[in-house]
Amino acid sequence: MNNEELARDARISRREMIRKTGGVIAGMSIAGSALASNPDEKVILGTGTHKYEWVPDWLMPPPDLLWGDTQGVAIDAKNYIYISHTVHPDSKSKDAIAVFDGKGNFVRSFGSRFAGGGHGLDLRKEGNTEYLYHCDTAHRVVVKTDLWGKTIWEKGFPTESGVYKEKDPFIPTNVALSPNGDFYITDGYGSDWICRYDIKGNFIQAFGGKGKEPGKVLQAHGIWVDTRGSEPHVVVADRANSRLQYFTLDGKHIKFVTDGMRQPCHFHTHGDMMLIPDLKSVITLLDGDNKVITQLGDGDPSALRGHPRKDFIPGKFVHPHSAKFLHNGDILVVEWVPIGRVTLLKRA
Repeated sequence: MNNEELARDARISRREMIRKTGGVIAGMSIAGSALASNPDEKVILGTGTHKYEWVPDWLMPPPDLLWGDTQGVAIDAKNYIYISHTVHPDSKSKDAIAVFDGKGNFVRSFGSRFAGGGHGLDLRKEGNTEYLYHCDTAHRVVVKTDLWGKTIWEKGFPTESGVYKEKDPFIPTNVALSPNGDFYITDGYGSDWICRYDIKGNFIQAFGGKGKEPGKVLQAHGIWVDTRGSEPHVVVADRANSRLQYFTLDGKHIKFVTDGMRQPCHFHTHGDMMLIPDLKSVITLLDGDNKVITQLGDGDPSALRGHPRKDFIPGKFVHPHSAKFLHNGDILVVEWVPIGRVTLLKRA
């Protein structure tokens, strides 16, 4: 059975799902910092040519699969969307990967092996086939699978690197994919090494390590290969240092970016723009020179993490953890909240 057939057979009305789960359907307009009195007005975020309509809970799983912390997102060539989450303790299904079509309809799920640890997620086409790269923080492994969850390989910490001493933690958070076929793993919750491999999974090098000086990182949470310039560079979300850090492909420090950074989590690019979900309650857009274009949904990072969905404020983020541009330029944001939240920012 193909994806389209599954989508037809398993299609769930997003509106009905939100109603059943107590999600907020109607938006509220924001003028400055005040909410408008008309609950049917749209929430519009951003400025100038970068305005987006706030569409809360655009993706919701079926009743037997309850979001845990929603943490990663990937999109395949057919516009199917893959969300990784930790799985709520009350969920009947333990699948940590939920798949939706491009219209927001639930299609299928898989990945019970990642329950409790579904974190970073990325996707790459290799030859004629697309593969998912999963970072599992609970089981401390990186796993490559096909789009249906079949394991191709899995990796723990690189013993051949020479940088890990006995009992040094390895807790991988995200993967970056290079145009030359290499990939990079951030050990962002462990020892803060950035490990580089070739496309076959052979270890090449480790760089980074804990610190604040150039070339060192603290909580290297996200990683991306930035191809917007004349040559590709590795950029790391150096989260606890409140900065982005650029490296050459072979791990040499280039520069820091601090403009607009609070606790940057990850990246995605679309044309000249770079999208940064920031754990301190905001989505930041940078231009080709890494200058802030606008910041979206600025909220209170401490107030609502453990609250029920009804308490979430329209137009305000709690803890953006990952985000992606959709193929049409809309933005999908997943948040680190115990009941999960996936918000669509639709170009206005």
